[in-house]
Amino acid sequence: MDEARRSAERDLEQAREALERGEMHQAADHLAGAIAHAPTDPATHELLGRLAERTGGALELFPIEQHAFVGTVVARAHLLAAAGRPEDGLPLLVAASGHTPDVEWAGVPWVRDPELAARVEPGLLAHIVMQLCTAIGDPAPESGRAALQPYLTLVRHAVDAHAEHAMLLGAASALARRLEEPAQAVDWALRGARLRPSKLAEIWLGYAYRSAGRIPECLAALRRAVMYDPDDLSLYADIAGTLADADRLEDALNWIDRALSKDPAFECAVHTGHRLRYHADGDLAHLVRLADFQRDHPDDTHEHTDLADCCADQPWLSRVPSAPELPLDPARTPFPAALTPSAESVERLHRVAHPLWPHPPAAYDAALSLMLVEPRDLLALIVRPPDAPDDETGRALATHSPALWAQCARVWACLGLLHHGADEPWAGSKRRRLLVSLATDGLDRIAEAALSALVTYAWVDPQARPDVAALLASRLEDAAGTPGLAWSVAHLVLATPDVRPEIRQRAAEVARAEEIYAISLIPRQRTGRGARLRRWFSGG
Repeated sequence: MDEARRSAERDLEQAREALERGEMHQAADHLAGAIAHAPTDPATHELLGRLAERTGGALELFPIEQHAFVGTVVARAHLLAAAGRPEDGLPLLVAASGHTPDVEWAGVPWVRDPELAARVEPGLLAHIVMQLCTAIGDPAPESGRAALQPYLTLVRHAVDAHAEHAMLLGAASALARRLEEPAQAVDWALRGARLRPSKLAEIWLGYAYRSAGRIPECLAALRRAVMYDPDDLSLYADIAGTLADADRLEDALNWIDRALSKDPAFECAVHTGHRLRYHADGDLAHLVRLADFQRDHPDDTHEHTDLADCCADQPWLSRVPSAPELPLDPARTPFPAALTPSAESVERLHRVAHPLWPHPPAAYDAALSLMLVEPRDLLALIVRPPDAPDDETGRALATHSPALWAQCARVWACLGLLHHGADEPWAGSKRRRLLVSLATDGLDRIAEAALSALVTYAWVDPQARPDVAALLASRLEDAAGTPGLAWSVAHLVLATPDVRPEIRQRAAEVARAEEIYAISLIPRQRTGRGARLRRWFSGG
């Protein structure tokens, strides 16, 4: 914050000097910078007004072009408002808030002025508010709620001025819900639904009730919305999700089945259905089918997080599990003796290696850039992991779990091998030969990393699944007598697609048998390691 204030002061001083010299474009550029660093500073707004007086409005000095600087956009918004065109300036301010919700772009008097709410046509204002809602998320990030409060003040004034406008009431409810004002959201949505009953009004009301924790009323409203439009299958998925959150899983799956009977490929129902079935019985096959669906339908209309939500904090599905370092197999010593990773390969590894990822296909995709690292260098990185990078992630690992970084490096280098010769059929490919050699020549952290890459590949290539499943089954038996590593290999098996039921059961037994040993070595690994990792790397 101190640096932002100093930058704003420098830009403001340079803008004053440019204005005195008559260099209007230079003054505008520096004012845009000052506004970007300190958007509510009165001195900046005063100088912006002086620039407008000297240039007949100054709008031409702040053009809106593709990829326009946010300070330029916000400055133009203020100039439009000062010129008596706040309805044109407000969408620009909303665009800035959608870009960075935690900055006080709207913390200026003209946004909070009741006259603005009365002046802007309510249908247009409702549209602008809905654009804001789409941009800021549901709910809005906690860090941005204070900065977004001026918009809530604006809609309060607008509702007072246009009390009979149903669309405005619904949009206002959506904004209040996102800013953690559930009671206000319910009140406005109820008023809108009574004024003009419709599918959209019931949806707004249902979501408002859900934010207020009033689940029966939420479900009733969403069911009424379905009556308006029985073919809107996204409503079925919303109802199913709400029922699941209320621990009514059977009812939730009934709604999903109704949706899928109408359209077996409807993305929201497919994603929600696989997530709910996985929560119901824990069968990995549901997640594998969901990953296959995502691969076969890359043009989904919006991003879904169901697969990532189900994989979160699961060993090997979303993270490298921490474990005690084991000595490498002495038999490997002749193989890597002459290998030393190049500086470029270390740099590329540092860019991608991380102990967390959303799900196995995401890890595979993230390792694509390692295709530019020669296999020899990847092997060197596997055998001689470099030091952790000097960044936030690397420093956290060095402080909290040094051994974890080394295994992260091995895991990602093995993932990189998957992208070499990717056009070769799996069965006879060089990438398979390399990884199988690493996975079967001894049993240590190198083998573990190679196995994790093989498991990841099985998620993205159905043709490889029988081969990988058989290999993991054999390695499970080999690892059964290796404390610590047995637990990890068992979880690798549990993360492998198409493993036979009896092998999966055996892996679960090994994992349970090793659990006490693993916890004694890694305190709270089962319940706390993943959560702590996420806190370290998210700044929480």
